Amino acid sequence: MALPPNVHDAEPIPAAARDAIDALMQSGDLFRYTASENAPVTLLEQEYAELLGCKFALAVSSCSAALFLSLKALGLPRDARVLIPAFTFAAVPSSVVHADCVPVLCEVADNYRIDMADFEAKLDGVQAVIISHMRGHTSDMDAIMALCDARGIPVVEDAAHSLGTTWNGKNIGTIGKVGCFSFQSYKMVNAGEGGILITDDADLVARAAIMSGAYEHNWKKHKGPHGENTPDLEQAFAKWQNQLPLYNLRMSNLSAAVIRPQLPELARRVRDGLANHDYVAERLNASPFFDVPAPLDPERRAPDSIQFNLVNLSEAQTRAFAAAAEAKGVKVQVFGLSTDNARAFWNWQFLGEQPDLPQTRAMLMKACDVRLPVRLTRAELDVIADILLAAAEETISKAAA
Repeated sequence: MALPPNVHDAEPIPAAARDAIDALMQSGDLFRYTASENAPVTLLEQEYAELLGCKFALAVSSCSAALFLSLKALGLPRDARVLIPAFTFAAVPSSVVHADCVPVLCEVADNYRIDMADFEAKLDGVQAVIISHMRGHTSDMDAIMALCDARGIPVVEDAAHSLGTTWNGKNIGTIGKVGCFSFQSYKMVNAGEGGILITDDADLVARAAIMSGAYEHNWKKHKGPHGENTPDLEQAFAKWQNQLPLYNLRMSNLSAAVIRPQLPELARRVRDGLANHDYVAERLNASPFFDVPAPLDPERRAPDSIQFNLVNLSEAQTRAFAAAAEAKGVKVQVFGLSTDNARAFWNWQFLGEQPDLPQTRAMLMKACDVRLPVRLTRAELDVIADILLAAAEETISKAAA
């Protein structure tokens, strides 16, 4: 069997980024507000908003910072209840806690999407919702928005894993009131760290920008559509200047210089990532031991990893499968069995005692995660699929012996 590919390295950063970084290093101009106009962070915000089809974007230090600022910009009262899916990364409930709100967890089904019956049952008394498109799996946004709009509940989209994903042709992150994205290394656009929030609401983005660290008159360097200061944006900034605390969650020009040249690569990465995922999914689904859940009909995904459920394997067999795959060179993360996994809700002990969520717990105990970087070749994908299939066959054979 051929050697397994390296699935940890991302694509090389485009040469244009290196040129931009060299220019910044020569000038020492790394702070987003030093330049009078057209700083790399400002240009990134304009380009990103245009790419996603929204009015405003605010680049910040991480997607977690974007989620926190979104909740603060919504003006939620202390101890407001914020409904989130129980299958998400620990940074999501953390952002709710940081915003002085209370996370309320709802069940997630075997297909990694929100259980809509439990979601609706828990909406009473909720003052905001965060929808995590976890690992790029999109829940039923039509049903979610209908339920939340009818109650006047704002929806924040945690689209950290979903840049390039669409729902009924509309970009994920533009469906709710605000969308939050990540530029961490294992995302479709890689800056090591960084995040951005997008919205069509001038008042919300003005509040978020000030709290992100636009002190004194630096808010004047934030632009609206087409790089212009629109009257609604200027009025919002003037209204909130000196009225809000500063959290200093800004993005540096250095990060923006790394991100901007990758945006034109997004369409290719989305195309290749989806092709890679679907090829491996087809191979795994041909085995009785694997189930790769299908996307919902309106959803077109942009994956750079694959998630699958193991079928009819005990916990001991699941552990044996993961060990066999790792021994052959493919790391399989079983969300509920990986020690201290930050995606297993029972490890969020900072939340205090929480009601159990048996459906989500059962899913996490058999749900597996494997990286599939978009740069992989068909031959490399076959090696990964061969190893996973062989590990399952080996596990079942030993159990039957």
